[in-house]
Amino acid sequence: MTQIRKQDFTRLTPYLWEIPTSFQAGMRVPVRLYADERLLKAALGDKSLQQAINASMLPGLVSHVIVMPDVHQGYGFPIGGVAATRLPSGVVSPGAIGYDINCGVRLLSSEVGLEEAKPFLSDLATALYRNCPSGVGVGGNLRLSAKDLDRVCREGSQWALKNGFANEDDIARTEESGRIPGADPSAVSPRAKQRGRPQLGTLGAGNHFVEVDVVDEIFDEQAAAAMGLTVGQLAVQIHCGSRGFGHQICSDYVREFQPAVKRYKIQLPDRELVCAPLDSPEGKRYMAAMACAANYAFANRQIMAHHVRRSFEETLGGRVADWDLTQVYDIAHNMGKIEEHRVEGELVKVCVHRKGATRAFGPGYEGLPEEYRSLGQPVLVPGSMGTASWVLLGTEGSMEQSFGSTCHGAGRVMSRKRAKKTVRGDRLKAELESRGIHIRARSMPGLAEEAPLAYKDVDAVVEVVARAGIAKKVARLRPVAVIKG
Repeated sequence: MTQIRKQDFTRLTPYLWEIPTSFQAGMRVPVRLYADERLLKAALGDKSLQQAINASMLPGLVSHVIVMPDVHQGYGFPIGGVAATRLPSGVVSPGAIGYDINCGVRLLSSEVGLEEAKPFLSDLATALYRNCPSGVGVGGNLRLSAKDLDRVCREGSQWALKNGFANEDDIARTEESGRIPGADPSAVSPRAKQRGRPQLGTLGAGNHFVEVDVVDEIFDEQAAAAMGLTVGQLAVQIHCGSRGFGHQICSDYVREFQPAVKRYKIQLPDRELVCAPLDSPEGKRYMAAMACAANYAFANRQIMAHHVRRSFEETLGGRVADWDLTQVYDIAHNMGKIEEHRVEGELVKVCVHRKGATRAFGPGYEGLPEEYRSLGQPVLVPGSMGTASWVLLGTEGSMEQSFGSTCHGAGRVMSRKRAKKTVRGDRLKAELESRGIHIRARSMPGLAEEAPLAYKDVDAVVEVVARAGIAKKVARLRPVAVIKG
């Protein structure tokens, strides 16, 4: 394994760097990194770029492996990585999609101004913490039968709509209308179902959160108006995924793919990149199970949105003129999607692996609701709880350069273990609250893990993708209340 240095990159543009296939034997395609000088240095600080090089050796890859500026080391494949494999015989790799399948973000907008809400923010934070179950292994207040869970797997957000947790606008403003086709509950293990049944409608822990924000700055008036975002008004982000259900599905198929790699004579530099051909029985089963987890996650965030709306009504009903929340968008950043992209002038059907990367389709995409179609796909980029988050749009540039993908967050620069040793949760909570950010957290060590200093500068990450042309700025948000597991 060769040590990667800055001089090993070719600088293609001020914000795009490339490692050529000549760098290491076995690379099938180049690796491209979006970064400025400072973020490149940060990326060289862990094994994420070596993981991207390892991933460039997967069979069936097209064009190049892409690394976003918020990249950090993950299981086998870097978090902040994008890779596309050609159908039908290219591979699918669970590690290149992630354990938290369809971890993603939902944004709700309001007409409540920060100033009129300020007297009630503490009560609102408490209500959100009470109504949104959070924590490792914590279950929710839904009691699903085995048949109910199978319906959630097949229907996603549509199940939530049928059961009173959603409205039609929520569905229209969710990626894929909240339902990935091809889900087959028979491809999911009994253990995964056992873990998933009690956890629907829960937040989880780690970097998951519910966050009340204020719209701090607008960069695109037309897009912000279409999304219902106005400077000074409150918005809410929900960041969570498929909980133990998706984690178990990934674990099951990582284990199942170990012998499959040998059976299909696939040579890998890292066993964490285990994979199977998309047209193999194993590959088809994983895609069917992954779709189940993705649909579970869409339903999970939809039910969480219902809990958030209930909290706003309990706290602000009768106190402000209009407490209701409107969905802006819901989008995943851990997913494998079958899509068509133009590669060297040819329209190619591929499986795009996005792990810690957000789909960012440009203007004209027919899968968008009418009000967004001329603008591009909304992209939601949460930062750390003490800094900022961003609303972006997909662009023609993202379609041309990055398989319609862009960044997903700030990206860690410090491990959770080191963050807990460096930061005291109680002091962090006091510091954030002194800045007017109301914190509700189940665990002080868990809060310390998510300290702002453990993350890159999200503003710098967004600046890179905007200047590189793979996203467009719409609005910047800053937190006023944070609910953590």
